[in-house]
Amino acid sequence: MTTADHLRLIDGMRTEEFPPERVASACGVSGPGYHTALLPDADRRDEGDEADRLARRAHRVAAHEALLTLLTLRWGEPQPVSLWSAQERMAAGEAIAEPWAGPVASCEHLLLWRTEDRWTALVRYPDDDGPDGELGVVVTVVDPP
Repeated sequence: MTTADHLRLIDGMRTEEFPPERVASACGVSGPGYHTALLPDADRRDEGDEADRLARRAHRVAAHEALLTLLTLRWGEPQPVSLWSAQERMAAGEAIAEPWAGPVASCEHLLLWRTEDRWTALVRYPDDDGPDGELGVVVTVVDPP
């Protein structure tokens, strides 16, 4: 998917009604008060030599940065949110409300915008072999933890 495709997906998530119960979608999960999605990457294959893998990784990082730039132009600077305290609470047994449980369990931080009545978060899920990982989006009316 291109950056324009990612923007269309995010716009759709922001305008689509929330379902009354948790349901899977083509690229994520939706539930009462939220939509989540992993932004599809057209080139996540692992074959090829190290130079090919590094080039694909660099392309993914550039695509993520382009999306961040466009969202920042739309809504202003995002609020960087550390998930450390929520991770500590989760480790101590506290239940974290959806849609935040996944990012809290997997990520150190996220970028957050408040626009109109919804939160939109850009989440970079870690990758075992590099810093770029998968990019996710959360659109919700549920306040962050």
